[in-house]
Amino acid sequence: MRLISKTLTTSITAAALLLSVGSASADKLDDVIDEGVLRCGVVLDFPPIGYRDSNNEPAGFDVDYCKDLAKALDVKFEILPLTWAERLPVIVTNRADVVFGATSDSLERAKTVGFTIPYAIYYAQAVVGAKSGIKTVEDMRNKKVAAAIGTVPEQEWLKLAKKWGVEGNYQGYQSENEVFLAVAQGKADAGITTNTTVLPITQQYDTVIAGPRMPWGTDYTSVVGKRTDVTWLNYLNLFITHQVRSGRYAELWGKYVGGEAPALVIPGVLY
Repeated sequence: MRLISKTLTTSITAAALLLSVGSASADKLDDVIDEGVLRCGVVLDFPPIGYRDSNNEPAGFDVDYCKDLAKALDVKFEILPLTWAERLPVIVTNRADVVFGATSDSLERAKTVGFTIPYAIYYAQAVVGAKSGIKTVEDMRNKKVAAAIGTVPEQEWLKLAKKWGVEGNYQGYQSENEVFLAVAQGKADAGITTNTTVLPITQQYDTVIAGPRMPWGTDYTSVVGKRTDVTWLNYLNLFITHQVRSGRYAELWGKYVGGEAPALVIPGVLY
């Protein structure tokens, strides 16, 4: 009788522990809905994807995506301005619920944060000084080249620079705005960004012109959430598909970037 009682007590204690653990680790989707606020990390020096408008208010493709997600969840939204290097830490430290920040879905980053299916596709392109003489990637070999710290363009350029033995010519900046200013002022001969940014930057600075497309592949970017919040990531995946199916993705791409929105598919992959 004592053995049965002890077993029953142990089972009840274990069940209570499981219940307490389950309640302590509430799902992010439920948390956001219960709190009534969606905290979105957005890079705001990446026009037209993320920037500040004439009233100094957050604007752009990523900002509208945050607003659309908040509307779908029936909650308010909060924009947290980020640098490129802050995109992962802000999720790890739970200062943001989600990041819309043109974040490439690398396997190395996936060890730290969770990624959705692609929500936007880019390719890398340089902006160059009007008098730099740069017309091809090969022309950049012995030039001063800049990029934002913690970005794929930085990582890919450093691989190429190492191959050429010109790593010493590289300049890293905390933000793309600093990269563009460096090129405009002649402190750097070229800055590496994405194709969506080239037009607004060349319109902003008379001394900067469009440069060559960089030789690495298409950049598939994902929405970022906490790695362990599988239900939250599943919801974000469904949100992305609804943005495409409803025509909202094409609408926002046309509004901010122009032209036909690229298909969010990878040949041979089920998306």
